[in-house]
Amino acid sequence: MRADRIVIAGSSGLIGQALVRSLAADGIPVSRLVRRPPEHPDEIAWSPGERHLDPAVLAGAAAVVNLGGASIGRLPWTPRYRRELVSSRLAPTRTLARALAALGADAPAFVSASAVGFYGDRPGEDLEESSGPGDTFLARLCGEWEKAAAGSAPRVAFLRTAPLLHPRGVLKPMMLLARAGVSGPLGRGTQVWPWISLEDEVRAIRHVIDRGLSGPVNLTGPTLATANDIGRALAARVHRPYLLPAPAWALRVGLGRDAADSLLLADAAVRPAALLDSGFSFAHATATEAIAAAVR
Repeated sequence: MRADRIVIAGSSGLIGQALVRSLAADGIPVSRLVRRPPEHPDEIAWSPGERHLDPAVLAGAAAVVNLGGASIGRLPWTPRYRRELVSSRLAPTRTLARALAALGADAPAFVSASAVGFYGDRPGEDLEESSGPGDTFLARLCGEWEKAAAGSAPRVAFLRTAPLLHPRGVLKPMMLLARAGVSGPLGRGTQVWPWISLEDEVRAIRHVIDRGLSGPVNLTGPTLATANDIGRALAARVHRPYLLPAPAWALRVGLGRDAADSLLLADAAVRPAALLDSGFSFAHATATEAIAAAVR
């Protein structure tokens, strides 16, 4: 197999599909790990958490990209769904990590998903890759997720991805509210929300692979935006008002404290220091630009 081949777990998701298209457009071969009988030559069946993955599947690749995990956007986070959020991330990561470790020094780079939720709720702090973890449910989950991947290959990168400003990402529920004319501040609305466009997410993943980055890498836009900035930009894009507030207590009652505090009310001024220091240039420099590109 070609040495520039990329192995992807989680290729059926929003980011995975876009990454596969981007690589294919440049003629880079991809092997996709799927949890069903293979239907195409580039697919390889696996059962993460149930059976070991043959290390030969990964041998000789340029990188293994791990993007799996149940959607954090599915609400509410019931006790059962919280367990799925954990298992759907840790089981695939551990399965890949074991196979990579078996290859030793010849293992390809492991580029494993994480999230900016790692930092939790940190109002007033400037957060870069060297910052420590927060104490929300999502922050604790991201810490375990990264721990499962650490040390499995000579080079391991953790993709601390921000919510995607995309109709199939964080904008999906916000668009429903905005188009119904009932959007407005969530909690106080001044909390800083990390964000990234789908285009820059894919470009950043490829940058991490191509530049040989390792350790945590914040995949978030280069300029800060508050929840109100994003909400108002979306409402303006669909020509609707941004007036009706949702108090923090109501969000916690309706969505559960873990989800509300981790997703909507957390204040985290996360900066993409590793990307910028390595020469990455963003296609969408502001949240407003990302929303304009995504919502047509």
